[in-house]
Order: sequence, then C-alpha cells, then structure tokens
Amino acid sequence: MASAYSKDLLLTMYRKMYLLRRFEERAGQQYTLGKIAGFCHLYIGQEAVAVGCNEAIRPDDYMLSAYRDHGQPLARGSDAGMIMAELFGRGTGYSKGKGGSMHIFDIEHHFYGGYGIVGGQIPLAAGMAFASRYRNEDRVTVCFFGDAAANQGSFHETFNMAQKWKLPVIYICENNRYGMGTAIARTSAVPEIHKRASAYGMRGEAVDGMDVLKMYEAVKDAAEYCRAGKGPVLLEANTYRFRGHSMADPANYRTKQEVEDERKNDPIPKLREFAMKQGFKLTDADFEAIEEEEKRAVDAAVKFADESPEPSVDELWRDTIVEEGEQDVRPRERVLGVKVTHWPKYPSGQELKVTWDLEPRAEAEQADKKAGLIR
Repeated sequence: MASAYSKDLLLTMYRKMYLLRRFEERAGQQYTLGKIAGFCHLYIGQEAVAVGCNEAIRPDDYMLSAYRDHGQPLARGSDAGMIMAELFGRGTGYSKGKGGSMHIFDIEHHFYGGYGIVGGQIPLAAGMAFASRYRNEDRVTVCFFGDAAANQGSFHETFNMAQKWKLPVIYICENNRYGMGTAIARTSAVPEIHKRASAYGMRGEAVDGMDVLKMYEAVKDAAEYCRAGKGPVLLEANTYRFRGHSMADPANYRTKQEVEDERKNDPIPKLREFAMKQGFKLTDADFEAIEEEEKRAVDAAVKFADESPEPSVDELWRDTIVEEGEQDVRPRERVLGVKVTHWPKYPSGQELKVTWDLEPRAEAEQADKKAGLIR
C-alpha cells in the first residue's frame, strides 16, 4: 500500500525535528558554559508540535509563540547561526542580541516573536488575524502558548472576540503538563484545555503532540477551516518537555521514572520507525546521514555565535522607535550579506474598509431570543 505521505515530507520533518533537538542540546550546553545569560527555555521533547504545524501551513502564514521559542523559527527556516547568536547576546543575532532567548523575531519568515508575558501573545495573534480579514487575505495566524497561559484572562477575552468575528487564527496550546513546576490538573478546574473552546461556540480539539504526523493532519485541517471563514480553532497539543521549565529548573517536582517513561514516546525515533515502514527503501544510513548534516549545521551555528562580536554600546539607543520613512532592516542582509527578495509587504490600511458587520444587530437579537432574554 502506498504511503499517505511523500518521502520528501517525511524526511523534511525528520530533518527539522533533529535540527531542533540538536540545537537545543547545544544551547543547553552553552548555557552551562556561561555563553548564554538570562533565561533559556529548551524545546526538547516538543519538536513534533512546531514541525508538524509548520509543514501544514503556508510560508506566508503568521506565527507567534511564548518564550519557549527557539523551535518554531527554526522550523520556519530561520538561520540557526543567527538564532544562536541572539541567544549569545551578539550583534549578529536577529535582534542584534537585544531579544535573547525569549524574544526571537524573524519577519522574513513571518515569525512575529516570542513573548515573555504569560499569555501576552494570545491577543496579539487575534489582532494579526483581524488584520488578515480586514485586508481580505487568506492567511491564517498560528499562536503557540503553554498550558498555564490558559488560565490568564487574556485567553478568555480573546477567544470571545476571535469567535465573534470569525478570525482566521489557530491557537495551539502546547500542554506539556507543567506550568513551570505545577501540574496543570492541580490548578485548573477543567484541565482538558481544548474543552474551554465550547464556552465560546469555538472549535476545540485535542491532538497527540508527540506525533508529528498527527500534528500535521490536525493543523492542516484547522488551516482549511480558518481559510474558509469558519472562525478560530483551539488545538490542545498534548506533549512533554524532557528538560526542566528553564535551564535554572532542577525539575524535582517530577520523578526520574516519569521522565524515562515519557522518553519512550520520543517523536523523533517514532517518525524514523514509521518512515522506514513506508516502502521508500529508507535505511539507517539515510537517517544517520541527515543527523550528521544537522550536527555539522549546529556546530557551525555555535561557532558563528561564539566568534560574533558583542553589540556596541551605541546600539542601546537604536531600534527603540521607527522614524518616519525609515526602511525595514533585513537581518540576513545585515548579517550574512544575503539578498532577501521575499520581504513582507502590507497595504497601509487607509484605503481599506471593513467588509463585515463587527456587531451585527440582527444576529444579536436572534441570540437574545435563543437565550430567552427577550420574548
């Protein structure tokens, strides 16, 4: 029987997940060596969520994340060396070292940042999705957040607006079971986060976040739903981080046995085993070759970051506001001398008009009658 997935797709997914894993392992190593300062939240174990999602959407769709944000831009195609340099606080980073680990930002690949305020990106994603609808685009916005953010007020306020306006946004809750060091079930009356969507008449589903193909299928279907104008989707990706909340976390709130049991569900070897059974005649040597290539790429990224200069003191006062007429700085052109030809362009908005009723009176009256508020 022919595989439901192409060989190229399976190998691309494997390559990207392995890149994410190796990058994060080296980032953790460099943190312990003192090369990375501040907070550093690793993505080890959650690779299937970012990679499955990215392969299911378009390159020009928007994406935002929380502070565990190295994996998503890597999956999008951001330069590994420039991300590592950002972690190192070097001038060759995407934000000249000013963003650090928690605030990766790559406009070229439509990755609009990691955010340190818990749940802070949730309303921003609704705003971006509103802009897409306002501009009559068919882009979707994908917003990643952790399980603890689901208890923030912004979560509920935003879901109400997103569903009311049928915004094309996919919210992906990466439920790794622990908000810092507290299990989600200990702090939530309803720990199944996807069920909360029903309070707003919104589509909500749980998906196995440790299986890249299940993530791929779920996000692909959700993106089609959004593009069809049916409104937002909440996906609860049930996943697990193999390391602590951050590099400063000893993770003594869970047992070693629990972590070892979860490692048996590692998404990377799971995909490798699946791919080898699909009739493509793939061998261990094929995957080992990919692994060696990605190891070398990450080694090069670390070397690039380590040899990059510190930002000058003058940079402290730059990039704080945008001056009138100031052109966008294209990071890969600035750092690598690469000619970036596909830079995002957007209409000003001044020539556009809202094409739908934001507060439809007729629908509101029908809703009142259905709720028994008027007779």
